[in-house]
Amino acid sequence: MSDSLNKQKIVCVVGPTASGKTSFAIEYAEKHNGEIISCDSMQIYKYMDIGTAKATKEEQTRIPHHMIDFLDPNVDYSVADFVSNVRGCIDEISSRNKLPILCGGTGLYIDSVINNIQFSEEKRDDNYRAELWELYEKNGAEYLHKLLEEADPTEAEKVHQNNVKRVIRALEICKTSGMTKTEADKEAVKEPIYDAEIYGLMMEREKLYERINMRVDIMMENGLLEEVKHLLDMGVRRNSTAMQAIGYKEIVEYLDGSCTLDEAVDKIKQESRRYAKRQMTWFKRNKAIKWIEV
Repeated sequence: MSDSLNKQKIVCVVGPTASGKTSFAIEYAEKHNGEIISCDSMQIYKYMDIGTAKATKEEQTRIPHHMIDFLDPNVDYSVADFVSNVRGCIDEISSRNKLPILCGGTGLYIDSVINNIQFSEEKRDDNYRAELWELYEKNGAEYLHKLLEEADPTEAEKVHQNNVKRVIRALEICKTSGMTKTEADKEAVKEPIYDAEIYGLMMEREKLYERINMRVDIMMENGLLEEVKHLLDMGVRRNSTAMQAIGYKEIVEYLDGSCTLDEAVDKIKQESRRYAKRQMTWFKRNKAIKWIEV
């Protein structure tokens, strides 16, 4: 108990997409003199407001938000970069006697901050990486994901096959370190450096899926199609990490003529529902989370 007294206090608000994390975090911050740190792997990018469901300008005026809107969409950004930046934000916010509140649905990012994961200088194998990209070009994402299933089933379960960069990185770690990414991650976890209170938002699946579908319709009404066109006109690469985000990838497919707009919208809804399911699976493993029915 005395140990947690010496640790920096932080609060985390987690849960699936469309569960109302932003509103909850803002109300909590207003009550407890807090500031919000976004823990979303896509809200870091500039010019991507509608599809990533960033806090509105009005919400950001009510409570200061950090880790939003600071990176060009063509820039790739690692979990290690994220952890380093968030720790800087936590120190800066607490130095002003404010409570740091981490809010987001990217479980890997939040866990990496809380669990004090040590990111070692991982070895690279550029030849093997190039070989894997070639295999992807030839045989597609599913083939690559099957390779990961054989090499590291636990990691394969966590990573969606469309997240080709992460699939390739996991395979590269297996080859260069002689251990799976799952084993490497276990080795990297040290004693937590924060006293973290974690709230998880949950609701009935039917209701959540209804909210997700409605949110996608609202995004389209608010101009998601125009947002994606604007990003492409700016020169954002179709294969950049930012453009692999749900909502952007599907609209790009429509603009490339691979599907109709209705099909793209249906696919965004379907992928968002699948993502929510994966998020709940991830968070439910964490016994420290206090669940709140919303």
